[in-house]
Amino acid sequence: MSRWADVILTPLLSLLLAFAISALVILAIGESPVEALKVMVTGALGSSYGWGFTLYYATNFIFTGLAVAVAYHAGLFNIGGEGQAALGGLGVTLVLLAVPWPHWLLALPAAAVGAAAFGALWALIPAWLQARRGSHIVITTIMFNFIAAALLNYVLVNLLRPVGSMDPASARFPEATNLPKLTDFFALIGVEWGRNTPANVTFLVALLALFGVWLLIWRTRLGYEIRAFGRSEKAALYAGISPVRITVIAMLISGGLAGLMAINNVMGEAERLVLNAVEGAGFIGIAVALMGRNHPVGILLAALLFGFLYQGGGELALWTSIPRELIVVIQALVILFTGALDNMVRMPLERVFSPRSAQGSPR
Repeated sequence: MSRWADVILTPLLSLLLAFAISALVILAIGESPVEALKVMVTGALGSSYGWGFTLYYATNFIFTGLAVAVAYHAGLFNIGGEGQAALGGLGVTLVLLAVPWPHWLLALPAAAVGAAAFGALWALIPAWLQARRGSHIVITTIMFNFIAAALLNYVLVNLLRPVGSMDPASARFPEATNLPKLTDFFALIGVEWGRNTPANVTFLVALLALFGVWLLIWRTRLGYEIRAFGRSEKAALYAGISPVRITVIAMLISGGLAGLMAINNVMGEAERLVLNAVEGAGFIGIAVALMGRNHPVGILLAALLFGFLYQGGGELALWTSIPRELIVVIQALVILFTGALDNMVRMPLERVFSPRSAQGSPR
């Protein structure tokens, strides 16, 4: 199938099918799909305030989508982004509370290292079990999500909670470590943009991560080894590529990228570590990577789409009588059609756009 049909047409048709069924569901409950779409677009993209929240959500999805993509190129399916991002938040918290940082410019790189290190270490154990013991990476990573949630709950309640506080959360980070919002950057040029939104400088870090992953996967020897191993383990082994080494390295990078999400939601938005800070972004990252065809450009576009769905869905629940649960249904339909039912769209397109179909069947 043509590259453009694979990368652009297939996910676009899947998305249109998801929206079409969502429209039928909205009609079934007596609401107007056109008005619902209008509210979502206006709420998510119609103002700087809406864009601020859309970019905040998209930043989370960029990191978790990249985490899934790097593992996928190595033939691994990392669905532990939820736990790795949660442990990344713990890494950020320990770094920021342990040192009296004088400025966020110094605190940000240190927090990034802490987030990536904790996320990578949480992915290391499933990677080692896969490489050395043959444990399936899907099973181990999803189970480690639950272990991470329980561990974080214990640490917050028993170790990091300030004395006298009833809230299961860490102490607030020093004010000097607070990341500037995108509002602050626009204010420097005299533009009021996205007031009171959580979008912050981490979005720029996410863009750097997109470029870094592209550079790694398609412009380095390690990236070539990762892709070769993902395409054929036997061929990679014949070429002298170590399966254990590639499995461990790919999962370390994947876990580190998921952990980096904590810069946005823990350091940039909450400015402390709270329970359930990840809010499902680890699982949304799977759909983002699949819809983006595991390419940084596609992941950016898919992350913006899901950011739009999150913010627009919130506005829809706020300003219409459409229940919030239906918003989850719409998001689930997008995930279903772009992920699980991808072949339902792909297979007919392959018959239409394959080179053999274009040339005509031989007699």
